[in-house]
Amino acid sequence: MPQKTNNINSMNKSKIAIIGIGKLGLCLALNLERKGYHILGVDVNEHYLQQIDNKSLQSSEPMVMELLKNSQNLTTTTQLNNLIAYEPHCIFVVVSTPSLSNGKYDHSIIESLVKQLLALPKPTHTTHFVINSTVMPGYTATVAQRLNPHNYEVIYNPEFIAQGRIIRDQLQPDQVLIGADRETAAQAVADVYRTLCENEPTYCIMSPISAEICKIATNCFLTTKISFANSIGDLALTVNAEPDKILAAIGADRRVGPQYLRYGFGYGGPCLPRDNRALGVFAEEAGMELLLSTTTDEVNRRHLDFQVQQYLQQHPVTETIIFNTVTYNALTPSIIESQQLALAVRLATAGRKVLVRDAAEVIKKVKVLYGDLMQYEVIC
Repeated sequence: MPQKTNNINSMNKSKIAIIGIGKLGLCLALNLERKGYHILGVDVNEHYLQQIDNKSLQSSEPMVMELLKNSQNLTTTTQLNNLIAYEPHCIFVVVSTPSLSNGKYDHSIIESLVKQLLALPKPTHTTHFVINSTVMPGYTATVAQRLNPHNYEVIYNPEFIAQGRIIRDQLQPDQVLIGADRETAAQAVADVYRTLCENEPTYCIMSPISAEICKIATNCFLTTKISFANSIGDLALTVNAEPDKILAAIGADRRVGPQYLRYGFGYGGPCLPRDNRALGVFAEEAGMELLLSTTTDEVNRRHLDFQVQQYLQQHPVTETIIFNTVTYNALTPSIIESQQLALAVRLATAGRKVLVRDAAEVIKKVKVLYGDLMQYEVIC
């Protein structure tokens, strides 16, 4: 197991660049900065960078504003060519790879970045180009093929984090997943995490394509576990049994475990649904039908149908059905693929009175999408 170290300067590797300092990238920048690294953040949004520079940025992510206020070695730029003079040891790429209509990830931002780097002078020393963004299996190899001759070492290193606890998840990960073709490159990234992490995570080092599959397969397992729990819960309610007690007993088995084994809303958010679908698409292109991926999605849809009928039966027509949040996760303002929101909308569309109680920024987003379909109440 790699040994923890906090002696950055002795390695002469204290400079790190992060391309894409949105919600996730900024958290990584702040965590690394307070561990002793000098960080150069690169982003295209000049107004956003100004807020970071003058420390006026407002963020709903816990600890971000506090860490930003106390930061001393975080600088930003919109100019990618500043990387040449900065000479970072590692470049972490934390840009958006949204899902396409076919279920694959959109690599266009990374592609643009690669083209720009190839147009710049070669770094004077081998620079580790670390892709944090979720990508389709096999994509990292295509980047390496182009960048490696330009004095970059390309590594895949996705993170397993949840919005609302990004800072904590980065500091205390269960595992550090590193996909690299060479052991020295993998250890260079591991060195960063040995300084960053406040726990002793498992270092999982493998080939890039193995790491790419591992990333989305991990989330696919979580969607499967959530869907299993909800299916058993739906069955239990159908026959007047006790879903919570059943699932608690199943989770007490060490082979199963209690995490993600609770009855409730279906899975949603910016990661689980799309990773689950992307794994199925990748498997199909490899000539294999991955039933787990498609079935889990179908189970999630049917669970929503079940919950709609449950709510319609349990609540009288004259009753206002109240949702105290419609985000996919109570710790975040995100409504991406939120099953709570989908349920509220389905009930309102069926003619029921629905009251959404949530933070102002959440209600603003919902109103843009659904207008006066539901009633709203702002809560702190």
